[in-house]
Amino acid sequence: MYIHFNINRIMHLEILTPEKKVFEGEVTVVTFPGADGSFQVLDNHAPLISLLKEGVVEYKGKEGAHNLAITGGVVEVLKNKVIVLADGIAA
Repeated sequence: MYIHFNINRIMHLEILTPEKKVFEGEVTVVTFPGADGSFQVLDNHAPLISLLKEGVVEYKGKEGAHNLAITGGVVEVLKNKVIVLADGIAA
């Protein structure tokens, strides 16, 4: 059996805090510091809502890989749109 993964498939990611929009753009993968452990989201992921603990959100787009330290929050994944409502950005 042959399984083909297309690493060029994209999702729309928004990272928001109460103060501002921190990031908005197209990404291929996002890794989150979930309340029950780290997890990763790729394109066509099943819908989900999850709590996030303090840690690093890692995402990769056409500009390369990026890391953003958050103080906690919530993430929603629905129809290739990922919205992060972060409590704040860690210093």
